[in-house]
Amino acid sequence: MTGSTDTGFFTARSLAATAACAAAALALAGCGGGRKQTGAVLAPSQVTTIGVNSYLWRASLDSLSFMPLLQSDSAGGVIVTDWYINPKDPGERVKVSVLILDKDLRADALKVTAVREVAKDGGWVPAPVQAATVQKLEDIILTRARDLRRDSISG
Repeated sequence: MTGSTDTGFFTARSLAATAACAAAALALAGCGGGRKQTGAVLAPSQVTTIGVNSYLWRASLDSLSFMPLLQSDSAGGVIVTDWYINPKDPGERVKVSVLILDKDLRADALKVTAVREVAKDGGWVPAPVQAATVQKLEDIILTRARDLRRDSISG
């Protein structure tokens, strides 16, 4: 009789464990997230592994490729060039900073600043930068970013 009680006890225990596993499996099956969307398309600006808009990032690097880079941080969207001296005007040098502020491709997601110095008395003296220069550089970057986006969508 002891044998039958032990068998009954183990049977009840294994039955309870099986029921618990089945309940857990059903509960986890409900965590599947619903129906799978097959036609969902992400905006190209969202398909990125960096912290900012990938088109603005690439366009900024392309547009400033003639200048030596001092710092670039794709997670923070910061690009800082080192001093660039134009071979046609060795008495002037320029340093540019680009800040990408958003993941969307928008004009207000880009901020460009420039610092200019001129040679005077054997040293470098700060000089004003024309607002049109910074605006032109922003326009070049935005145009390049739009071209990159259009190329990625069409082909």
